[in-house]
Amino acid sequence: MTRIALDPFVRDLDGESAALRAAGPLAEVELPGGVHVYAVTHHKEARALLTDGRVVKDINVWNAWQRGEIPADWPLIGLANPGRSMLTVDGPDHRRLRTLVAQALTVKRVERLRAGIEALTEASLERLAALPAGEPVDLKAEFAYPLPMNVISELMGVDAADHPRLKELFEKFFSTQTPPEEVPQMMADLGALFTKIVEEKKANPGDDLTSALIAASENGDHLTDEEIVNTLQLIIAAGHETTISLIVNAVEALALHPEQREKVVSGEIPWEGVIEETLRWNTPTSHVLIRFATEDIEVGDKVLPKGEALIVSFGALGRDEEQYGPTAGEFDATRTPNRHIAFGHGPHICPGAALSRLEAGIALPALYERFPELDLAVPASELRNKPIVTQNDLYELPVKLGCPLGHDA
Repeated sequence: MTRIALDPFVRDLDGESAALRAAGPLAEVELPGGVHVYAVTHHKEARALLTDGRVVKDINVWNAWQRGEIPADWPLIGLANPGRSMLTVDGPDHRRLRTLVAQALTVKRVERLRAGIEALTEASLERLAALPAGEPVDLKAEFAYPLPMNVISELMGVDAADHPRLKELFEKFFSTQTPPEEVPQMMADLGALFTKIVEEKKANPGDDLTSALIAASENGDHLTDEEIVNTLQLIIAAGHETTISLIVNAVEALALHPEQREKVVSGEIPWEGVIEETLRWNTPTSHVLIRFATEDIEVGDKVLPKGEALIVSFGALGRDEEQYGPTAGEFDATRTPNRHIAFGHGPHICPGAALSRLEAGIALPALYERFPELDLAVPASELRNKPIVTQNDLYELPVKLGCPLGHDA
């Protein structure tokens, strides 16, 4: 089996995903830092493995971990070994943590954010409209980033004063280019920041998810401080990064397909179709780390060996022709059915999927209602991904806004 080395600079994510897909449903992969893992790259096999009890989250199953081959300063160590939370346990422990988190992250609590998301979106649009007319705007920095970060912070009760430090630390956390000597301190700083937030909420609880996590219980069982801190970090990291990329990637997709953009703006194609097709075709999460095989598992005509690590390559399986037919490589906002698994599948499916969809479902229609002529300010070939192998994350998205609706040219 030929081993495919993932490019730490993510210079050609589409080409890399195609190569992974072509390697078959199970591909041997080298992560940045020379770490060897396997990747599931086809939709059918991914669904099966994500519900297979022989694939677990316990890093102690990993042969390379047991042999001491994974250094503490590996740039991706925070994703491979993020501490005890519902992300890293299975079976009864996972059900316990997931149940306690679900008590706090209720549909009602998420829906209560709608008015706040609408207000934040409107404020962002007002700032965009006030920028000098005709000049390119980085839509990621000015719109796609502030909205999800403000929303997830409101949900979790994080002070806006912590946003700059969170942004700095999370960029190091996800990047493959973080110098190894900075990794241990970065992990310690993240832990200290979230511990501070939890301690503040213990002293002064509010109507936020962190306070609810502290109070959540089932049959007298509560989350430990470690579990609360790690869950807080997990929800904030996933809760803003995914939505940023979803908004950015949807705008890019519509710019590349102006005929579909016109139909969306006119109401002929619903925004739900744009969101779900973006999640499939240009998924925000390119690879998810990491699971481990407790025994040999057949995957197609190959075997995932016992004790080896598995990543899920969502960027590859999102365009799997066996699942989506011969047009799998095309963006089609009218695609139906569109049964992608961009938010995962099985017990560890992303708990923030509803919130991400809600944010995009509010932000994107409002953006194009205000700026129906919005288009890229540079050729798509000039857009560059950040060096993050797990996230489909652009450095910036330069756009021309055009005249705001209702304003003179």
